Amino acid sequence: MNTRKALYQFGYRRSPDQDRPSPARHPVVVVGAGPVGLCTAIDLAQRGVPVVLLDDADRIGEGSRGICYAKRTLEILDRLGVAQACLAKGVTWKVGKVFQRHDLLYAFDLLPEDGHKMPAFINLQQYYLEHALVERAAELPNLELRWRNKVSGLTRRNDGVTLSIETPEGPYDLDADWVVAADGARSGLRGMLGLAFQGEVFEDRFLIADVKMQGDFPTERWFWFDPPFHEGRSALLHKQPDDVWRIDLQLGPDADAKAEQSPERVLPRLRQMLGHDDFSLEWVSVYTFQCRRLERFVHGRVVFAGDSAHQVSPFGARGANSGIQDAENLAWKLALVLKGEAPERLIDTYDLERSAAADENLGHSTRSTDFIAPRSAQELRFRNAALALARHTPFAKRMVNSGRLSMPSTYESPLSTPDQDVWAGSARLGAPLPDAPMRDRHGRQVWLLEALGDQETVLHVPNGAPPPPGPRTLVVGEDLIDENGLFAQRFDSRPGSTYLVRPDQHLAARWRHPHVSAIESASRRLHGREEGHA
Repeated sequence: MNTRKALYQFGYRRSPDQDRPSPARHPVVVVGAGPVGLCTAIDLAQRGVPVVLLDDADRIGEGSRGICYAKRTLEILDRLGVAQACLAKGVTWKVGKVFQRHDLLYAFDLLPEDGHKMPAFINLQQYYLEHALVERAAELPNLELRWRNKVSGLTRRNDGVTLSIETPEGPYDLDADWVVAADGARSGLRGMLGLAFQGEVFEDRFLIADVKMQGDFPTERWFWFDPPFHEGRSALLHKQPDDVWRIDLQLGPDADAKAEQSPERVLPRLRQMLGHDDFSLEWVSVYTFQCRRLERFVHGRVVFAGDSAHQVSPFGARGANSGIQDAENLAWKLALVLKGEAPERLIDTYDLERSAAADENLGHSTRSTDFIAPRSAQELRFRNAALALARHTPFAKRMVNSGRLSMPSTYESPLSTPDQDVWAGSARLGAPLPDAPMRDRHGRQVWLLEALGDQETVLHVPNGAPPPPGPRTLVVGEDLIDENGLFAQRFDSRPGSTYLVRPDQHLAARWRHPHVSAIESASRRLHGREEGHA
């Protein structure tokens, strides 16, 4: 049930490709204009790759759907040019609280330290994010977004893919060097290739509702086990913009999905939770937990990303966040391959790195599901014992699982050069770099991740010798001034410390005192050119 009309609707426009005697060929065609497809297309276009983005609908705004966007995702969105619009509209939060009945079991702070440009999380209805991304896409001259273009057929070739496309004015074909399938959980492209998910579908059903009201709840994530307003089940509350509140209520495995979405069922449940009826229902749905993925994400020249490649339960905000991180991982690699700066086998590392990330997310999601909705008497006993102990002991609080919240993956990858030294600080090989406030050589404030942008970069701390050559070198103390010492702390830097940063801002290599040949070798490895790697 959706009581909100589509916020944004877009008209179909005929493309010149539809009038060509033979199929037009494009470097990349992205299928699906949700957050993952839009981020992939924008990232590629910003890297100079022409992109066509197809979507079978003509609108966004069908319910809020995903709402929680994590710090790393916001850093990616910042690089894509939309984070500030999201921050201006979104609800910023970092504190979560877990209750049993009336009692607070514990609270947690997801970003207790200062010195980061982006907050731990924002809550923002998905249609606002999509609108910001669509507006950004329209600014890029080498990105064409085609609404009401539905892919109805797919033929793979050694050098690319031919897509058959249906439009209001008839069908046409399109050739692509690469196709990115970002067409969601019900992916048509996945079906066309005969690919199946592997994993679990859990039986428990959950009601999800967006309620518009004036509420005095704080901007925190509140989760209840066995709340007094929903006996024997669990509940979750989040604040969104526009005085809209997201409520999740566990229903059990026998709930009738269609009946539970009717106002006759939904409204009494919400009144019982809120203690009043001064609210309106914006959107409601029923879902089940799914923890599944494709065995492989890369199938020749067709690459799957986001929900078309993997699905997780919504507790933990891992769906959209992991999908946008898929997009970032893939875009720079595709760009290098298409420009002839890396071999095609570099795309295999997308499958390697993001499959491992999906497995990590699926593991967290499965454990959360087992704790929130125990499927056996043994699991229920463990859950109840952990909740009872959590009231009194710190160690048991760590056992309570109300949904481990999204964190970026650290890649154990052939693209990384193994450490030869012991390092402290919060920077980790294979992980995205921690941000830090800096000043540029003109004294202007700048954030480290802003300065890095989307290029492969060598970061060097001077030690009296000339800085090492590289595709792009930034010298800390000259190009970037670490006035607060946070860079030195987070990167465990000393005179001579040097870091090789991937185009997606993950740390690829670091040295205390590198030879030029070591940096060159690490860069070749990063491009998939080092013999025996990638």
